[in-house]
Amino acid sequence: MQAPASPSAAMPQGVSQLGDARRGKFADNLSGFGRALRRAGVPVDAARMALAQEAAMLVGLARADLCAALETVLVTREQDLLVFRELFATYFRNPNVAQKLLAQMLPIAESHAEPVKRRPRVAEALAPVRAARVPTEPEEDKIDFDAAMTASERERLHAADFNQLSASEYRLVQHLAQRVPLPLPRYAARRTRPGPHGARADWPLALQRAMRTGGELVQVPRLARQSQPLPLLVLLDVSGSMERYARLLLAFLHAATAPGNRAGGGAGRRDVFAFGTTLTDLTPAFRHQDPDTMLERASAAIPDFAGGTRLAESLALLRTQHARRLVGRRTLVLLVSDGLDTGEPAVLAQELAWLRRHCARLLWLNPLLRFGGYEPSARGAAELHRAADAMLAVHNLQSLQQLASSLAQVLRAPARTR
Repeated sequence: MQAPASPSAAMPQGVSQLGDARRGKFADNLSGFGRALRRAGVPVDAARMALAQEAAMLVGLARADLCAALETVLVTREQDLLVFRELFATYFRNPNVAQKLLAQMLPIAESHAEPVKRRPRVAEALAPVRAARVPTEPEEDKIDFDAAMTASERERLHAADFNQLSASEYRLVQHLAQRVPLPLPRYAARRTRPGPHGARADWPLALQRAMRTGGELVQVPRLARQSQPLPLLVLLDVSGSMERYARLLLAFLHAATAPGNRAGGGAGRRDVFAFGTTLTDLTPAFRHQDPDTMLERASAAIPDFAGGTRLAESLALLRTQHARRLVGRRTLVLLVSDGLDTGEPAVLAQELAWLRRHCARLLWLNPLLRFGGYEPSARGAAELHRAADAMLAVHNLQSLQQLASSLAQVLRAPARTR
């Protein structure tokens, strides 16, 4: 019996399913797609790109199969899923989108091309193609997300104040801030689970196992108390003086305290409020995995962005309407503000005293610590400094990276007298 012809033998000479995956247009397109993903903030390294080439050779060029294969190999975080799919549809020959991209690349098509609404991360990933054609920013303000940055450039960006960054530097630092881990301290909860080093004996389970061995108790299983991260309550100042810090710190806290963030440990219960002249609950916005969607929903929810600061009135709303967010005096409260409050100091002192009585620690994250020798001499800042257990800096990437160790050190110290 004649052996069946292999699939490769059945194809015409010179025609293959993918061509040579190491040469030709497809390999270039795949490499360009990887660079676009990195611009969009999706972590893709050389090893994953090599796996992507192998996956493409296995599944072929069928659009749905290729998308599923590359998604499996290249996407490691849930918040990057929608960005990947939209960027894939844009990059790999969606006819409608491809025609619009081609029109945008022509010199005369700038005013005639129909604008395509994309996610901010996708639009930012595709922006360098257009920027190469029409330079709209000064040369010194441009930062190539793919270029290998020198050590001095990285050091400068890590030490640069968020308020002093150019627009392109701000976008890059926002991406970098989302990768900074913030492992929260943990506590022993009341609930237990089986553990070899538990302090309690699990007698029901021991008797159940003894029934299988004729009533002989071979080993006594133990129960250990579960370890859970401290509940977290974030109060973020969105007044005019905090405008440049608020958006970037929102992105940082959204990624660093996400429940599924293994690198950072994640948060247990996480409640986030913005305050200016009033209090806004951002917890529903923080439930979105995609950071762009979170920022869009948060911006739409805040009615007093870049306005004044009335911390006392905002804390009064927290006390009267959201007191249940403070869980059993175990909640870690992060109050992010420059302390430039316009309310009455006596009222602020009363509200801060209530907040301290109902939380584990009250930590003041203050971007004004960028100034050497800073003293909280303003009336609101002085009250906040007296009430807080510690004051920590959050004005650049270095301070964000040091925040986790600072939190652990503060929580190990005895609480201040209330």
